[in-house]
Amino acid sequence: MSLMKAVLSEIFLFVLLAACAPASSLLAQPKVEVLVEQLDTPWAIAFAPDRRIFLTERRGRIRVIKGGKLQKEPWMEIDAYETGEAGLMGLALDPEFERNRLVYAAYTYRNSAGQIRNRLARLREDPAKGKGVMDKVLEDGARAARNHDGARVKFGPDGKLYWTMGDAQNADSAQELSSLNGKILRVNPDGTIPSDNPFKNSPVYSYGHRNPQGLAWQPGTGRLYATEHGPSGFQGCCRDEVNFIEAGKNYGWPVVRGDETRAGMVPPVLHSGESETWAPTGAAFVTRGPWAGSLVFTGLRGQTLYRVAFDKNDPRKVVAFEKHFARQFGRLRDVVEGPDGALYVLTSNRDGRGRPGAEDDRVLRITIK
Repeated sequence: MSLMKAVLSEIFLFVLLAACAPASSLLAQPKVEVLVEQLDTPWAIAFAPDRRIFLTERRGRIRVIKGGKLQKEPWMEIDAYETGEAGLMGLALDPEFERNRLVYAAYTYRNSAGQIRNRLARLREDPAKGKGVMDKVLEDGARAARNHDGARVKFGPDGKLYWTMGDAQNADSAQELSSLNGKILRVNPDGTIPSDNPFKNSPVYSYGHRNPQGLAWQPGTGRLYATEHGPSGFQGCCRDEVNFIEAGKNYGWPVVRGDETRAGMVPPVLHSGESETWAPTGAAFVTRGPWAGSLVFTGLRGQTLYRVAFDKNDPRKVVAFEKHFARQFGRLRDVVEGPDGALYVLTSNRDGRGRPGAEDDRVLRITIK
């Protein structure tokens, strides 16, 4: 009789947990494949219309994966200055790439005075050679540092180019509208300032950011979300953020953090709390499968792929938050949804803070069924 009670108790517990678990957790059966390996600190990944995969390596190389194979020769080498977290970082392909062959990259360089600065450049593919060449510098001279250079580059559904910029270890600059640091910037593809930017003749779209490294627009609504590193070291701990970004808004750094509020400053829609660090990086919305409609983002220190679901009507209301693949692949840097519906994730174990294996760094292909 006691054995029967024990069995019934186990069945009851299973049913109870199943009833409480998010539906996606019950339906999702992730499959992970290693697409390529032995990369040197990859930072950003993007798909071309012909299904070639472009990715940056922080030392200054743009690589291409074609037909599932990493091409031996770089698509382009850029004179980037790699130090700390800085180097060649963000990458985006023009929405009209098939026609104009334009690629955009953000990187750190050393100027003639020996100072390090951040630059946003437009590159062009030579179709005869299949290689990239420098086309135009769009934004130059933004202050750089060993850490907090942001540098995610993405096209929005409005056709504008967005570039995240960290505070370059000068926290007060995030509140200074005259500085490019601690901001999300928005420019036209030719580098000019959009007439509808919130601050006249300025590329600043939002401010009060510490080190934003992920940008993603919600399909159907066009709502912009960004991931951002919270304080560390002498500035405190944790409270990494997911923010709902609106034009001209102040997101509080360094005045407020986490759930703290101040008039005129916007708190995050989600943060990691006071004892956990995600170190969030790349972000993307999923459009297919059981995770459709969810925001996913990668974590460096958290070594996890995170999934967030938002309320359909309230852009600030989180209805589900999950963690996947925790500490299975080490530090994770970027995630995009491929044209095949799979998620493509970059590891970042050779960035000086991880514990790389012989196979690192890698591109992982994750299918959720």
